[in-house]
Amino acid sequence: MSAILCIKNLEKSYKDSKAVDVISFEVQKGEILCILGPNGAGKSTTINMMTGALSCDGGEIHSTFSGGQDIHKELTKYKRRLGIVPQDLAIYEDLTAAQNVQFFASLYGMKGNELNQRSNYALEFVGLLDRARDKAKTFSGGMKRRLNIACAIAHNPDLLFMDEPTVGIDPQSRNHILDFIKRLRDEGKTIIYTTHYMEEVEVISTRIIILDHGKIIATGTSEELKENMDTEKMTLIEASELDSFDADELYGIEGVKHVENTGGRLEVTTIRNIENLDRIITILIEHGMKISSITTQVISLETVFLNLTGRSLRD
Repeated sequence: MSAILCIKNLEKSYKDSKAVDVISFEVQKGEILCILGPNGAGKSTTINMMTGALSCDGGEIHSTFSGGQDIHKELTKYKRRLGIVPQDLAIYEDLTAAQNVQFFASLYGMKGNELNQRSNYALEFVGLLDRARDKAKTFSGGMKRRLNIACAIAHNPDLLFMDEPTVGIDPQSRNHILDFIKRLRDEGKTIIYTTHYMEEVEVISTRIIILDHGKIIATGTSEELKENMDTEKMTLIEASELDSFDADELYGIEGVKHVENTGGRLEVTTIRNIENLDRIITILIEHGMKISSITTQVISLETVFLNLTGRSLRD
């Protein structure tokens, strides 16, 4: 993988408030980079500077699409390689699906047979070719979101910015869009994605950046973030005769930090890297218990986010 965007010491302030506070990172070719953060974390400001829609107060954004220079020195050249799917629908309700896609593709200089072919391709890609002649105002919310994506990909961009493209739609339409995003990556596109749905991040992300108060507070793959945060693990054991078992006996085992006996289930919290389950099981068997199930709880990405920011993604 190679970097197609290099962000160095980026800054942006509004009056006395620092929206983006000296952040640096790279965007690698072919990745799906999810930028997460609670409301007011600086996501939208960062995205707007990366697309060239907003100027920077400090720092630089270099791209291979601008010849390695700061994007503002070759902004028109840079923007021609971008596709943008905004959170607010950018389609014309009284135009047909085909007319919408053709209009946006024509802004990038496409015309004639190329315009028609690319428009048809984009509509087919999002499953709307059979509705090409229907006006957008007749579409459901999910179909409008798919049309929004078609308008952004018709000119064959290399880098896609997708700002909450699934907001307010049904689960089936959301799954379709997530499938489209993975297909775009398979075709070699690079995607920068924001969302308020953590389950989407789990499905599509190849790397994650978490912003809070204008700063990058964590970065890595979903598994890396969980592993860095997950210093403990909880094992749930269901067994007979737990009512009479003195759970304090398990504290003598190395790595055991907390034990709770609920009567029908034993909850044992241990240090993550210490393997001690065999000793726990041995003690239970010695007390004549019949174990019916053992499960280990895995930390979720939502829990990681909550621990880092003190807020959920939707706050």
